[in-house]
Amino acid sequence: MKILHVLTRLLRAGSEENTLACCLAQARHGHEVLLVHGAEYDPRLRASLTGALRVVTLEKLINPISLSRDISAFGQLTRLMRDWQPDIVHTHQSKAGIVGRLAAREANIPGIIHGVHILPFVHVGNGQRLIFLAAERLAAKFTRAFIDVSQAMRDICIANHLGGPDQHHVVHSGFDLARFANARWPQEPHLLLGTAAGEPKPPVVLMLAALEPRKRHVEFIEAFGQVVDRIPNVRLLLAGDGPARSDVASAIERSRFANNVRMIGYHSEPERLISLADVCVLTSMREGLPRVMMQYLAGGRASVVSHLPGVEEVVQHGVNGIVTPAEDVGAAAAAVTDLLENQHYRARLADGAKRTDLSSWGLESMCESVEQIYQSVLDPALPAARPNEARIRGRLAGQTFGLHGF
Repeated sequence: MKILHVLTRLLRAGSEENTLACCLAQARHGHEVLLVHGAEYDPRLRASLTGALRVVTLEKLINPISLSRDISAFGQLTRLMRDWQPDIVHTHQSKAGIVGRLAAREANIPGIIHGVHILPFVHVGNGQRLIFLAAERLAAKFTRAFIDVSQAMRDICIANHLGGPDQHHVVHSGFDLARFANARWPQEPHLLLGTAAGEPKPPVVLMLAALEPRKRHVEFIEAFGQVVDRIPNVRLLLAGDGPARSDVASAIERSRFANNVRMIGYHSEPERLISLADVCVLTSMREGLPRVMMQYLAGGRASVVSHLPGVEEVVQHGVNGIVTPAEDVGAAAAAVTDLLENQHYRARLADGAKRTDLSSWGLESMCESVEQIYQSVLDPALPAARPNEARIRGRLAGQTFGLHGF
């Protein structure tokens, strides 16, 4: 099977990690896989894929709406798809989802699939909602199947006339469960925490999230003062990187408790950070069903999370975590304080986290489910012929419209 994945961005964040896990598994299973991503990417992450995947950078594909660049990206993707002739085009993220599906339609690709990691028309202004919803409805007309990260994402799509019930398939974002369940502390944790070697570990709060405005790091930092007032030696670890890095750093500098907050950037072993934490937190304003919530649970830690569509599928308030109103970041900070001050309650939630059934979030389960969906889409009409591969590679190599890495 020839599979082309399209991402708007290639950063170290949940939807990208989910997509890469699928790409690598599909390549290991003998499929031909091509990953196309837009202009915004992490060079180290891209370099790490060398030898494992064929990757193309599409410079015209960007996250903000830009009519001229979007039209150019559409044309580039259409030409690439006509040349490479994939059986499946699987799009991810909002902009790639729209442009990629329209290009696949123009190129007459038989299997057009969209991964619903997040919905762009949720928790935005009315004007944006109308624009995004119209674009999604247009692309939905050409979509054979939707792969939703949660039941809530599926329900919202169907309620807004984005595909019928038989087109939607819920597949949870998989990861290595055992890696998180059996994790140990990082080496030399005092360096992460900014404490002296040999000093007892202070209470640790962890937010594991890409540095993006919708994650609301800045708002949580502003509310974190109430935690510091009650627990002066507490440490807040912010693990992740992204476009809001400078805004987050400025918020820390402006605070009266800058020494209590540690920005540690991307960390290759998030499971060790979770093991180090006493309480984990996520204050996102807009998400699908973030995989990090399940990673907190798999690590057996008490967590405080914003109420997002689908959260109730896994986090039971007061049983294996605390769910706070999405619009109230201050409530999240207050809940963190309560958990740090109440060891018995914290231990009870941690025990509930360890008991949570996360089997459907396993990596193997996710990859198997995705492949079954591909097969069900292609079964009625598998394409009979494919252009010569050498000719395709030659044409791609000769193109000069901003494609890098094939």
